[in-house]
Amino acid sequence: MIRIGIVCVGKLKEGYLRDACAEYLKRLSRFCHAEIRELPERRSPKEEAESILRACRGHVIALAVEGEERSSEQFARDLAGLADRGEEITFVIGSSCGLDESVKRRADGLISFSRMTFPHQLMRVILLEQIYRAFMINGGGEYHK
Repeated sequence: MIRIGIVCVGKLKEGYLRDACAEYLKRLSRFCHAEIRELPERRSPKEEAESILRACRGHVIALAVEGEERSSEQFARDLAGLADRGEEITFVIGSSCGLDESVKRRADGLISFSRMTFPHQLMRVILLEQIYRAFMINGGGEYHK
């Protein structure tokens, strides 16, 4: 079973966001072993970079505004390709300060979910939902319309 890690800076404070993450992690458990690794916020992205880099394993995909935008179908194909190769995948979500350049350079890919800016805490839910959607697309499920 493929392993997917989500490295995020900062804790989720809002119960509704924690509940949404828990729901998608539960749904994902049929397809993969997914886990969230929360790291403490620091004063700057440079100070956060070392702990982020230590937490990354396998194929690293960082979420960054300058990353490539993908459709849900493209994202699903990308995940399927990595899963077929048996690679562990780590997604990285920075803090509200963003990601240090060293993390972006380490990443095997940068993706952007929109040219809009989202709160980094909400981005966890969006990412988990898109990972779940990708598995449903690849499995021919009816979730994706």
